[in-house]
Amino acid sequence: MKRVVAAALAAATGTLLVAGPAAAHHPFDGPGRFLPWDPAPPVLAAAGLALALFGYGVWRLRQRGRSDHAGLGRLVLFVAGVTVVVLALLSPLDAIGEEYLLSGHMLQHMALVDLGPALLLLAMRGPLLFFALPAAILGPIARRRWVRSTLGFLTRPLVAVALWCLVFAVWHVPALYQEAIRDGVLHDAEHISYLVVGLLVWAVLIDPAQHNRVRRSARIATAVAVLMAGQILSEILLFSSRIYYPIYELQPDRLLGISPLTDQRYAGAIMMVEQALAIGTFLLVFFLLEDQAARRRQAEYPTAVPPLS
Repeated sequence: MKRVVAAALAAATGTLLVAGPAAAHHPFDGPGRFLPWDPAPPVLAAAGLALALFGYGVWRLRQRGRSDHAGLGRLVLFVAGVTVVVLALLSPLDAIGEEYLLSGHMLQHMALVDLGPALLLLAMRGPLLFFALPAAILGPIARRRWVRSTLGFLTRPLVAVALWCLVFAVWHVPALYQEAIRDGVLHDAEHISYLVVGLLVWAVLIDPAQHNRVRRSARIATAVAVLMAGQILSEILLFSSRIYYPIYELQPDRLLGISPLTDQRYAGAIMMVEQALAIGTFLLVFFLLEDQAARRRQAEYPTAVPPLS
C-alpha cells in the first residue's frame, strides 16, 4: 500500500519537476523560437494536492480491505487526468492558443472540458470519491444541507447541460473571447469555467458517487444534448467563410503556415471529432455495460427482462 501512496506522491513531484524549471510565459516573438511552458504555482499546487489526496484515499480503502475500489488502474486514470489538465494549462499549447492558433485554443478547451474531467471521475467513482478527503473535513461538509442541495441541483441533467451550453456560448462571443486572450484574470476564469462544467456534465454521465439518482434515459439524453450543442459551434467554425476572431488574423507570424480561415476550420473540426469520440465512447461503453448487466440478471432470474439486442 505504501508503494501506491508513494507512486501518487511521486507523480505529483514529477509534475512539479517537469514544469517547475520552465521559463515563465511570455508572448512568442518569432517562429524560430521554442514556445514556452508556464510554471503557474497555483496549478502545480492544485495538481500536487489532488494527487496526494487521491493517494490518501487509496491508502484508506486498502486499509479497510477494499483494494477492489483502489487498484492500480484507478491510479493510472487519475494521474492521466491530472496530467491532461496540467498539460492543457501549462504546456506550450497555452501559448499557441493565446498567440497563434484558434485550433490550439480549442484543443486546450476540449481537454479541460472532456478528457480531463472524464478521466478524473472514472478514477474516483465509488467509495474512493468519499475516502479521498479526511473524515474531519468531509464530515462537516456533508452535514451542511446547502452543500448537498447545491451539488444535487448542479448535477441535474438539465442544469448541467444548460451551464455547459452557457459557458461555451458566452466564451465564444468574439468580443469576450478576444478580451479573455488579452486579460490574464479573465482567461483564468474561462479555463476554470470549462473545467467546472466539464466535471458537472461528466458527473451526470459517469455517476461517480453511484447513487443512481439520474435515470439511464436521462444520462443518454445528457450525452446526446451536449453532443448536439457542441456541433452547432463546431459547424459554425467549420463551414463559415468569415473570420470570427481577428486577434489571430492580426498575428504576422503564421505558426506552421496555417491561414486564419483554415485555422478556424481546424478548430471546428477538432471540436466535432473530439466530441464524437468522447461522447461516442461513453455511449458505446454505457450500452455494453448495460447489456452485460442485463445478461447477468437474465441468467440469475430467467423471467427478467431480456438483455439489449
